[in-house]
Amino acid sequence: MSYYREICLSGSGGQGIILAGILLAEAAILEGRYALQTQSYGPEARGGASRAEVIISEEFVDYPHVQQPDVLLAMSQEAYEKYVSAVRPGGLVLVDATFVQPDGAASYKQISLPLTETARQRLGKEISANLVALGALVRLTGLVRPESLQQAVTGRLGSAPANLAALEAGRELAESAG
Repeated sequence: MSYYREICLSGSGGQGIILAGILLAEAAILEGRYALQTQSYGPEARGGASRAEVIISEEFVDYPHVQQPDVLLAMSQEAYEKYVSAVRPGGLVLVDATFVQPDGAASYKQISLPLTETARQRLGKEISANLVALGALVRLTGLVRPESLQQAVTGRLGSAPANLAALEAGRELAESAG
């Protein structure tokens, strides 16, 4: 299989994790790839566990669950602790430094960025942290082209300048991380 990536986006309810997974999958589809997105969340409306899985492939995806993520986004400490051990050796773990204190990286690359704090400071609203995270994730991984992600965001959320500014803020954060 030439291109196959498993991504786990995780955090707490209310952080927009499910929407982020949908947007990432839609961006991949816009590029002509197969994408599959599944989700799970706790019974609480806000604050419960939230997880979105995305599989991006050049071939039909016949098993709908992430087994060993190539990429993990953890936007809460609980999510980090629950899912980090499953990351594929050589994978990437992106954590929101606003809420997550990671332990020492093992067989994966770990990057800690202030995703929620950036949303608060630059955009004036914490709810944009999911888009900041997506902008950073795409810059760090190349899972999809930034233009495809922008198109998916615009198609689902409209063309509000704040949405594109959030993606850009994430991209800039990722660039500053090296």
